[in-house]
Amino acid sequence: MNQKNVSASLAGQVSLGGELPVNRLGFGAMRLTGEGIWGPPKDRKSALGVLRRAVELDVNFIDTADSYGPYVSEELIAEALYPYPRGLVIATKGGWNRPGPNQWTHDASPSHLRKAVEGSLKRLRLDRIDVYQLHVPDPVVSFDNSVETLAELQNEGKIRFVALSNVTQEHIERARAIVPIVSVQNRYSFADREWDYVVDYCQRNRLAYIPWFPLAAGTVAGTVLSRIAEAHSASPPQIAVAWLLRRSPFMLPIPGTSSIEHLEQNISAASMHLTKEEFEQLSDVTELVGSR
Repeated sequence: MNQKNVSASLAGQVSLGGELPVNRLGFGAMRLTGEGIWGPPKDRKSALGVLRRAVELDVNFIDTADSYGPYVSEELIAEALYPYPRGLVIATKGGWNRPGPNQWTHDASPSHLRKAVEGSLKRLRLDRIDVYQLHVPDPVVSFDNSVETLAELQNEGKIRFVALSNVTQEHIERARAIVPIVSVQNRYSFADREWDYVVDYCQRNRLAYIPWFPLAAGTVAGTVLSRIAEAHSASPPQIAVAWLLRRSPFMLPIPGTSSIEHLEQNISAASMHLTKEEFEQLSDVTELVGSR
């Protein structure tokens, strides 16, 4: 691997809220925790090393959540990187709890969100969180009330920008009537295009789109993907990231890993440029499997 070509800066930039420019290839810190996104990592030193290497490779957007561990991911970020380098943006989330391995429970009530923000500020050692995302709408709590709480916390100076995760276009429009929204994080990948219309909405409105599970290309890792990967001397996951970067100038992939080797492979995708024909070929293949 040519180390000179391994830099998140080669993906270009997207501006969050017109004020925070970040390189368009970030890092998702969920997988740094223990098995089932529960507890500490098996190898804490390695997890800290991945975070430090990500910053060395010009990653300046790290995505996490209080429910990853719970709390473990945020604590690792602070341990590895504090005092934070200038320009590093840490985006975290609240409103989803982690009661056990592979378990999630909702709580986006105003009281919980306030406690969640205070907890994240303490663990991340910050006075203000640059990007705070509602992790998921709570089916038993008013969505508007959840967003209004984040708007209040923004007014209090504890959040710089409000963002959303796991939402529909209707949710985004309702939230934007309450407070400016800078990004949306939904599941999306080369092989999973359910939220295409939200990607298009974000592009029209200049909102960053953060795809989670961005390397889910396994269902279509067939002839077309393999051929294009071979032509670029790349792996199918690297081509999956390159496809995302070409899909929209507001796309901000955050492939996560607990391995420095895989991290470097993921970030090297920033230097890969698909031709229009390759992009269209891959898009056509995806359309055939999008309903699976």
